[in-house]
Amino acid sequence: MRVLVTGARGKVGSHAVAALQAAGHDVTATDLGTPAFERDLPGVAPYVRADLTDPGAAVAVVAGHDAVVHAAAIPDPLHDPPLHVFRTNVLAAMHVIDACVRLGVGRLVNVSSETVPGFVFSDQVLPPYLPIDEEAPAAAQDEYGFGKEVVERWCDRVALRDGLSTITVRPSWVATADNVERNLGPVVRDPFQPSGNFWSWTDAGDLGEAIRLACEVEHEGHSVVYVAQPDNGTGVSLHDLVTSVYPDLASRVRTHLPRPDASGIDSSRARLLLGWTPTRTLDDWLDEDGRRRR
Repeated sequence: MRVLVTGARGKVGSHAVAALQAAGHDVTATDLGTPAFERDLPGVAPYVRADLTDPGAAVAVVAGHDAVVHAAAIPDPLHDPPLHVFRTNVLAAMHVIDACVRLGVGRLVNVSSETVPGFVFSDQVLPPYLPIDEEAPAAAQDEYGFGKEVVERWCDRVALRDGLSTITVRPSWVATADNVERNLGPVVRDPFQPSGNFWSWTDAGDLGEAIRLACEVEHEGHSVVYVAQPDNGTGVSLHDLVTSVYPDLASRVRTHLPRPDASGIDSSRARLLLGWTPTRTLDDWLDEDGRRRR
């Protein structure tokens, strides 16, 4: 297929590009960064700079593609004014969705976030059960998570109104070779600390594969899937972690877990719908001292 990946220079977008190219798809990359005149380099996806908050730019870059992976977004509510985060992320997504409808694109893969249920950037929202899944209600308390919720709900409407086949992927915190030791090393060394996403994480390479599968699978309507690794990365059972750190939630941990050290996010729907199989645990990245394996 001819696939456009927005946000192609970010953590998620760059791994989506790599997975799609490895599978033989014809990929175009777009982002806000300056072009590096890399079009003629072997194996590098053609790059087009575009500001997707401009509806004309969105139509121009979407045109001619069979599928679109929309990964472009300000990635959190912490480093920009909150309303700027909301406006930018929602406008860009709405323009991409509208372009897909107008141009007859066959598949949209919308990259959303684990923040939609509201417990990542707020200590006032606790999940109704753990591991959390797609049935948990949306309750974001921040502009980033709420913006992602707005986009998901619009995907519902557009799938019904216009028939746009859409799969929304909600990754947990995304680990790459550059950030895994810095961000998850402390969790390995001292797991009994509060965790905004309940000890869940996503390997960037496995996420890229999930996005590739979301482009390829037969599907109608709009579906939402979490994508997170099966382990919590600590070697400690999820029940023991929750009992120690969040005792009020201990009774909400499901009794039948896929593994004792299960992630706080259940990705079984991604496995069923997409045929996704995670390949890495945190042991593949870090040693028992939380240091990067070389």
